[in-house]
Formats: sequence, structure tokens, C-alpha cells
Amino acid sequence: MIPRYSRPDMVAIWSPETKFRIWYEIEAHACDAQAELGVIPKENAAAVWKAKDVDFNVARIDEIEAVTKHDVIAFLTHLAEIIGNDEARFVHQGMTSSDVLDTTFNVQLVRAADILLADMDKLLDALKRRAFEHKDTVRIGRSHGIHAEPTTMGLTFARFYAEMDRNKTRLQVARDEIATGAISGAVGTFANIDPAVEEHVCAKMGLKPEPISTQVIPRDRHAAFFAALGVVASSIENVATEIRHMQRTEVLEAEEFFSKGQKGSSAMPHKRNPVLTENLTGLARLVRMAVVPAMENVALWHERDISHSSVERNIGPDTTVTLDFALSRLTTVIDKLVVYPDNMLANMNKFRGLVMSQRVLLALTQAGVSREDAYRLVQRNAMKVWEEGKDFKTELLGDAEVTAALSPAEIEEKFDLGYHTKHVDTIFARVFGS
Repeated sequence: MIPRYSRPDMVAIWSPETKFRIWYEIEAHACDAQAELGVIPKENAAAVWKAKDVDFNVARIDEIEAVTKHDVIAFLTHLAEIIGNDEARFVHQGMTSSDVLDTTFNVQLVRAADILLADMDKLLDALKRRAFEHKDTVRIGRSHGIHAEPTTMGLTFARFYAEMDRNKTRLQVARDEIATGAISGAVGTFANIDPAVEEHVCAKMGLKPEPISTQVIPRDRHAAFFAALGVVASSIENVATEIRHMQRTEVLEAEEFFSKGQKGSSAMPHKRNPVLTENLTGLARLVRMAVVPAMENVALWHERDISHSSVERNIGPDTTVTLDFALSRLTTVIDKLVVYPDNMLANMNKFRGLVMSQRVLLALTQAGVSREDAYRLVQRNAMKVWEEGKDFKTELLGDAEVTAALSPAEIEEKFDLGYHTKHVDTIFARVFGS
């Protein structure tokens, strides 16, 4: 990803230096295991560790690969240059390139997942704090973009918290599923390398041995991993879209923090645009863009082909770097979001009590009016509010058919705002615990 949407810790996971360091550790640990089994001399295994504190020369590896047209061979050649050809002659014993490449890729994905999980914790903290801050801040709920019934801003934050909490669970499951390694040799039969080598290497690299790996680790694991990232991205867009709608001028119930010296438009000095959440909407699309290719990588020819390789070299870093940036940006947006309770109340009252229509409908049916007649009576008065700007309660009090079933006091009671917030604490207890 471009630096504009990247953070250094995640970028470092995908650097050539990190990749070659992981390759080296896999090869060195494999040599240790081979030596313990008596397959290679212990002095040769020990000699490999001479490169432990050496910075591998990425330019030199690239130079060798330009000739060999094979990245793993280029690396092994460079390693031999460092530790000596004779000392390196048992490196990669019985292994195939995929043992190194696939195990490394999964190490990188696990490390990336750990950063993303930490990002999720920070976002959840911000959402929880804002939810309790605005637990009782009443705003109008909308369906189809149209005023429906009262809710609270706290419930809005709480539902995003619950969604992100589910996403954290999905991400943890995806991390655990991807945390496997394979050192099983050509076509995965262990014909030229003992399974104990795989067990040793995986233990050292923080992975579990892949139960059966052909010559590659099965790509359904990776499909599930990138699908989980795609769901997280969609949830980020869900939050971003809500904020973008709230910031619209004619709504203005909340807006992104506008810092001192910030400019909203090169042409119109008055503008304060939801640029961060619009950016998050776009970044979410980039993350989801990787999901279909990851699914298509599952179907490979026989025991191995490399049709997945070029895809993963792109989507591995791109999705994790982008999602890391997006989660951090969303956390900042939530943390600094400016909320306007007075505007929320003004918007709710814009149609003069209309949002209480269901309470009146239910009260009429409880009073013995058929549902069809009750709906007709309520809608008849509601349309006067829509079309003529009337006051809903006033119209109901002046409707003889309505007052034949409900007393003025009963009608008045149906406009009590507290009725709609009486179970907020129950919902909060479900989301956050007691």
C-alpha cells in the first residue's frame, strides 16, 4: 500500500528484510531438528546460526534471483555466501520451496492478525466509552432513511460495539486457523524429511503442524482469513456510513472533529466535509477486493501449482496494511466525534409528534378498535402532518373517532418520550455485561 494509508508496524511485517529473516529462521530450526535426528552433522546445523545477527543483503538476493529466476534458491545461495558453502550444504535438506514460503506467509498473517486484534481492542474501548456517554441522548431512529421511532445515540454506539466485538471473535478464529506450518517436502509425503522436523520448526515459529499439506498448506484457511478481514472492513463502512449521514447539513446530529487550521474545500471556505469516513468507505472496498481472489485460490492443480502465489504477494500486505490503518482511523473518528444532542431533539420534533404514531395505533386496538380502523384513523391524522404541517397530537385530540376510544389524558400519555428509552439499560447489560 502507499505510505498515505500505511502504519509502520504493519508495513514492517511485509518488508523483504522481515521475510528473509523468517525464511532464515525456518531453515536454521529445520537444520537443528535434522541434526537431532542424526540426518546432518551437528556442526553444520550450528554453523547456520552464524548468520543469526547478519542483515541479509536484499539487493544481493535480487541480483542472484535475476539469474536463477527462483527466489528461494537466490536466498539459499546468499546464505551460503555468508556462512560458507561447505557449512551450508545441508541447508534445505529434504525441503521444498513451499515449506519455506507457505510457513513464512502464515507467520506473517499471524503477526498481522495480532496487530489487528490490538486495533480492535482500541476501537472497542472508544465505542464503549461513547456509548455510555450518550446512553440517554435521544435521537430519532430511521428506517429507509425516514423518521421511524425514538432511540438513543448510546444505542447506536452500542450496536456498533456489539458488531465489532463479533468481528474480533471472527478475527481471532481466523488467526488461530491460519497459524499452521508445513515442512513436509515435495508433494507433502515426508518422504525426504521426518515429520519431527515440521513439529520442531512449527513450535519454534509459534505455529501448529498442518495435518495434511500436499506440497502447500490448504488455501481454504487463507480464504477464511481474508473473508474475515472483508467482514471487518464492511463493518467499518457500516459505522462510517452512519456518521456520513449524521453529518449531512440538513441532519447535523454529529460530525467528524474539525481541527484548527483544517480546510474543507479549495473553493468554498464554509465546508466541513466527512472526509475521514468517506476515506474509510473507500478503504473498506479495497480490503473486500481481496476476498474473491482468496476464494479462488482454494482450487489448485493436484498437489501444487503457483496460481495463488501472485495473488497472495499482493493481498497479504495490501489488506492487512489497509485494515490496520482503517481501524486506527475509525478509532480516532469515534474518539473525537462531535455529537449534537440539541439537533437530534430538533430533528425528532420536526414533524410534530408524528413519530409516536405506533403508540396511538396500539392504544386504539387495546381500546377495542379493529386494527384496520385504528390504522386508518392514525394514518388519516398523520397525513395532515406530512402534507399540511399540522401538529399530530392536536389533530388526534380533535378527531371525534379517536377521542371516542381514547381520553385526552390517554392520548397525551402516548407522547411520553421516556416510553421509548425504558429498556436501554437492559440492552446495555446484554451488550456490555452487568
